[in-house]
Amino acid sequence: MDRIIFHIDVNSAYLSWSALEKLHSGSDVDLRAIPAIVGGDMAMRHGVVLAKSIPAKAYGIVTGEPIVSAMRKCPGLVIEPPDHGLYSRRSHELMALLGDICPDIEQVSVDECYMDYSPIRTRYPSPEDAAHTIKDRVREQLHFTVNVGISDRKVLAKMASDFRKPDLVHTLYSHEIQEKMWPLPVSALFMCGPSSVEALRKLEILTIGDLARADRSVLEAHLKSHGALLWEYANGIDDSEVAVAHADAKGIGNSTTLSRDAEDRDTAHLVLLSLAESVARRLRDAGQCCLMVSVEIKYSTFRKASHQTTLFSPTNQTDLLYRTACSLFDELWDGTPVRLLGIRSSKLSAIGEPVQMSLFDYAAGISPNLPQNQLPAGEPSGDVSAARQAAPAGEKRARLDAALDSIRKRYGEDAVVRGSLMPPPADGKKGRKKS
Repeated sequence: MDRIIFHIDVNSAYLSWSALEKLHSGSDVDLRAIPAIVGGDMAMRHGVVLAKSIPAKAYGIVTGEPIVSAMRKCPGLVIEPPDHGLYSRRSHELMALLGDICPDIEQVSVDECYMDYSPIRTRYPSPEDAAHTIKDRVREQLHFTVNVGISDRKVLAKMASDFRKPDLVHTLYSHEIQEKMWPLPVSALFMCGPSSVEALRKLEILTIGDLARADRSVLEAHLKSHGALLWEYANGIDDSEVAVAHADAKGIGNSTTLSRDAEDRDTAHLVLLSLAESVARRLRDAGQCCLMVSVEIKYSTFRKASHQTTLFSPTNQTDLLYRTACSLFDELWDGTPVRLLGIRSSKLSAIGEPVQMSLFDYAAGISPNLPQNQLPAGEPSGDVSAARQAAPAGEKRARLDAALDSIRKRYGEDAVVRGSLMPPPADGKKGRKKS
């Protein structure tokens, strides 16, 4: 399956966050429900509109226009000054929540980000189902709304999230652009500003479809490289990846907030398997092995707990990380329903980097520079013959990990999926409508 990318955008972020702050401070007026804007200064009546409510939009007020112009359109307009400290805090809350759902996020501004659906695709019946879960969780936990755009291209996901608002999910896959995007005016295209719109109008290019069908060389002659970029975006051409921030040298981890609290050991172990696969794969992609593994639990009561252990030699094997995480979970879990689970690897070293050999490695004839020969967790106290039998099994697991990595890189993340991690079957309920 082709890659799937989400673009998550807060609906009128500054105004929504300011409205929530005023309500928390005791105000009985919700700025989102009246003609209101964020920006400038009401006393001095200068500055520009940074964000607007839906009732303000009905007066024709647009983001970026001067405050004096907005007040002419709506004399009773309420103006709220910006509070960038508040916006930063709210942004951190949003990114923390989204990071619990999926670690592969590229934040592009205080109120929007891209998310790679690949790491979580086995947990949901469809991308649309995952997107609805994300937007609903933001609304229920943070009390503001987001739009989620879904596509196989970043620029199209961005465009989809800008379709009808608020609190909605839209798709705009490559095969949908002629139907959904080409009829729109060129001003709706990402990166097509007023000066570009005017230049295109002079060329009698009024819609995105006109732009897509135009001669690229003519566009380049009038708009230089930006003309070529707009032509590519109009045709849905965008090969850029979700630029996930690389983990620092201290560790690589992954965590997830569960769609339903895990109330039994088997359910928790399945989640840990998915997390272990992600962490181990990221370790291998980074050319790293870890010597320490930790497990984090957040209970339904929001109480947190964690436990860690040091391995006998560095590894990046999925199976070993999984069994170590399960062992740590079993020692830590007190039976309370679990809301969040996480696995983190630390004490990293490069694959092939010399490390001190343990007595158990030596007894088993295992080279610590070959992490695939890692002695299975919980078995160092066994006799030497058992350890020797474990070494070839470790090599087979390492070869299996490498083969799975190769297949997924070539054919997609869901080309090979463990049976226990297959998406749940459709329950027969009516699907959500999408545009």
